[in-house]
Amino acid sequence: MRKKALITGITGQDGSYLAELLVSLQYDVHGMVRRVAAEDQRQRLSRIADHVQGGSVTLHQGSLESYPSICRVVQDIRPDEVYHLAAQSFVAASFEDEFSTMNTNINGVHFVLDACRRYAPEARVYFAGSSEMFGKAERVPQDEETPLHPRSPYGISKVAGFHLARYYRERNDPPLFVSTGILFNHESQRRGMEFVTRKITHGAARIAHGKADRLELGNPDARRDWGYAPDYVRAMWLMLQQERPDDFVVATGETRTVREFAEAAFESAGLNPGKHIVWNNPADLRPAEVDLLVGNPAKAYRVLDWRPAYGFRQMVNIMVRSDWYLVAKEK
Repeated sequence: MRKKALITGITGQDGSYLAELLVSLQYDVHGMVRRVAAEDQRQRLSRIADHVQGGSVTLHQGSLESYPSICRVVQDIRPDEVYHLAAQSFVAASFEDEFSTMNTNINGVHFVLDACRRYAPEARVYFAGSSEMFGKAERVPQDEETPLHPRSPYGISKVAGFHLARYYRERNDPPLFVSTGILFNHESQRRGMEFVTRKITHGAARIAHGKADRLELGNPDARRDWGYAPDYVRAMWLMLQQERPDDFVVATGETRTVREFAEAAFESAGLNPGKHIVWNNPADLRPAEVDLLVGNPAKAYRVLDWRPAYGFRQMVNIMVRSDWYLVAKEK
């Protein structure tokens, strides 16, 4: 019998890649979306439109702010696996609207976990943690035992979700199979335009086509551990195939500055970054920057037998090439 999987956040970067992976593994894939996404399928469902239209993905209307709607979706599907990816995931926006970030990200996790406890207690659940939970990290690199010290409302909300996931895993009536993926930054051509990596690759493509002359960016020295999103969703799936639930850091173990990412992208587009990039734009600076975030994926290597298939340069080149064609098609 085919397994049934429910993905919240299926229209996002990670959700769309995960849906493709599960379809390829012969799952019945279900996604929960807000009503507005269901109404405007061409735009809001662009990442998964082919699968929805082809019938390999079934959508259900629900909201992270509504516990009854989540219960209804879980009760209707009775999934074998649940991947809770939906969240307000843009760190910069969390500084501007702390309250909705907390409401969506904390209550949403609580609602999903409790709905599974009530209506799908045998389901295996994945919670999307984040490297932003480490924030002002006490040691480098960070692993599953590194103390959490978030430096943004987004990071705080993810820490709360992490503890909720552990609580439902450890309670006795009955305990849920809940694994948390502490994923470090992972990018792709499906990344939202508001994220710095996509801002860079799309900006380079626009300059290469003569549609812009410069790109304004924030802190050039901010460092991140960047991987390729399709690699990381494979780690999510592997976590739910284990005998016992657990927490896993998923990362490359290598760190790069925003300047390095920008230079690689502009060179891939055949441009001189020094001629086109303006750094330290006040609008792009965080109120509180995290310290050096670089993950130690040794546990994922050992337990999940997971390895990233794509390197840093490969990822940047894929993103630039995709945006080059996207800009070329613009009127």
